[in-house]
Amino acid sequence: MGKREFSPLRIGDWVATLPVIQGGMGVGISLSSLASAVADEGGVGTIAAVGIGMGEPDVYTNFIEANVRALKREIRKARERTRGLLAVNVMVAMTNYAQMVRAAVEEKIDLILSGAGLPLDLPKYLDSGCRTRLAPIVSSGRAATILCKRWLERFGRAPDAIVVEGPLAGGHLGFKPEDLTQPSNALEILVPEVVDAVRAFEDRAERPIPVVAAGGVYSGGDILKFERLGASGVQMATRFVTTHECDAAPAFKEAYLNAREGDIGIIQSPVGLPGRAIRNAFLDSVEAGEKSPFKCPYHCITTCDYKTAPYCIALALVNAQKGNLRSGFAFAGANAFRAQGILSVRQIVEALRREYEEAAS
Repeated sequence: MGKREFSPLRIGDWVATLPVIQGGMGVGISLSSLASAVADEGGVGTIAAVGIGMGEPDVYTNFIEANVRALKREIRKARERTRGLLAVNVMVAMTNYAQMVRAAVEEKIDLILSGAGLPLDLPKYLDSGCRTRLAPIVSSGRAATILCKRWLERFGRAPDAIVVEGPLAGGHLGFKPEDLTQPSNALEILVPEVVDAVRAFEDRAERPIPVVAAGGVYSGGDILKFERLGASGVQMATRFVTTHECDAAPAFKEAYLNAREGDIGIIQSPVGLPGRAIRNAFLDSVEAGEKSPFKCPYHCITTCDYKTAPYCIALALVNAQKGNLRSGFAFAGANAFRAQGILSVRQIVEALRREYEEAAS
């Protein structure tokens, strides 16, 4: 028998020969360097829009324009480095959501991924003839049904793909804390549920609606497993952090390399959502009731109660991205402890191919 090759991921008329969307990691973890490297390997490289302008000199006085400028610059830098497929992840909960979506569309981004809330009105930002594809991120078949129905009724179009994210993902999670460990929310259950949900809309859409599995996906064996459950591809973020091309500082990557399984846990974010992160002294101090006084000049996330928050999550994540983990922390998926060293994106992709072939044999 010959080697089993990856099946390509088709989203509209875009084809990713590597059926992997690199997950967006906000506040500077996945920018043009990582995104272009993944795109060069045949996957979909993703620039995260949230907090992208935190390094701009005028971000405190000109929040919206600074973030739009930074996003456009990163998309252009990525385009200079690759001819592969590029995406932008834009969180629905961002206060500058509309401006960031429009900026991505103006730059002719290939794909927009959108979660942290249901992106019920996302298609309204696309002009007729626009080639940008849309992939909402959901956490249940019910959410997929609501979204497909709304888009078809209001905009006459279905999503070009749907990402279903399970509870083992890193960062902010689309589940209540008490639901994270429910067996019915395991990604292995959610993927077939969402595949069935979107199938009911494919006739009206007059095309397939591929489902992409996300949250705790780490190996080539995982890719094969979810493919067999009906997914057309996967989204992976955590495994790409410990690469040379990842845009985070070396100390941020070291936090992954030093993490043990028990160090990765659930926190309650100031934005009102649970999140998965690597525990450290900063988070311990927060849990102990310590507060880091701050002034919020821009209110970046709609759900953040900045008047009562014990710390500014944007500043904490910026500090971490720069390597200052004494004043911040690293979001991470449940499998972050499995990282063994810093590799290139190409080496990660080669490993995924080997693991996929081994799982298929």
